[in-house]
Amino acid sequence: MTAPLLEVSGLKTQFPTASGVAKAVDGVSFRLERGEVLGLVGESGSGKSVTGFSLIGLVDEPGRIVEGSVRYEGRDLVGLPTSDLRRIRGKEIAMVFQDPMMTLNPLLSIATQMRLAIAAHERVSKAAARARSVAVLARVGIPAPESRLDAYPHQFSGGMRQRVAIAIALLHRPKIIIADEPTTALDVSIQAQILTEMKMLVDEIGMAMIWISHDLATVSSIADRIAVMYAGRIVESGPVGAVLRDPRHPYTQGLLDSLPSRTRPGEELRQIPGTTPSLLNLPQGCAFAPRCPRADDLCKAVPVESVAMDRTYRCHHPETQRSAA
Repeated sequence: MTAPLLEVSGLKTQFPTASGVAKAVDGVSFRLERGEVLGLVGESGSGKSVTGFSLIGLVDEPGRIVEGSVRYEGRDLVGLPTSDLRRIRGKEIAMVFQDPMMTLNPLLSIATQMRLAIAAHERVSKAAARARSVAVLARVGIPAPESRLDAYPHQFSGGMRQRVAIAIALLHRPKIIIADEPTTALDVSIQAQILTEMKMLVDEIGMAMIWISHDLATVSSIADRIAVMYAGRIVESGPVGAVLRDPRHPYTQGLLDSLPSRTRPGEELRQIPGTTPSLLNLPQGCAFAPRCPRADDLCKAVPVESVAMDRTYRCHHPETQRSAA
């Protein structure tokens, strides 16, 4: 069996606070194969973004990885010196953030920012850097890339800024891109365009991608596999079609039921009762039990991971009966 491009095992990231320790990532494990798109899904506060940051050592103090491994091409990234991580970040593993205005420097032209991104890993002439920048801008759908290269971030629309951020991530043809909710702030039509372009890029370049989102519909259109997170843990994972057609965990079923497309005109929208628990004070046993319609005394114990073919889930009462119905 071929070794995966990225293998995460037992990853735990915690943030000590005056009120206790927030277990933002609590024993996360998954594999990412070459050329694969993995969708990481869950409500706000489930630990998706912190998981993405943890993979490449971008967790700010006082947060820290306390346990687990992140093996990239067999090399564990956890505990690597910052200088070694910097050689990997951007070049081999790149990240696209949710808000490009927070990552693009408003005082520098796009050309300057792209040239600096190239110079961080390679020594090339200004002409070569400009030519590469024009090429990747064109690839992500920026019209007239040669002239737009000299513009500043405020001269682009939100959708175009996000395309620029994606283009910067592509400058070194990375093997992995971590996309942290990159289309959340965009309107639906622009979202669809960027999703289509990203899927084409994955197919053309052969890179792997982790797409972080709270939107199941978005993930279903781009991902090959899906991992559903709740309270810092992956509660279900598997091929995206199988998970969405036949969810095993009640939380996954609840996310699907809450989609507007699942209700008829005039029906009240369904929702998961309650709110996500505080990461400072997680419930005993299954963290989803206080919101779960199937919870009983058995759920006071932490559910072990069940494996069925290429599916995994953590639940004492999986949704198999409901799904079959």
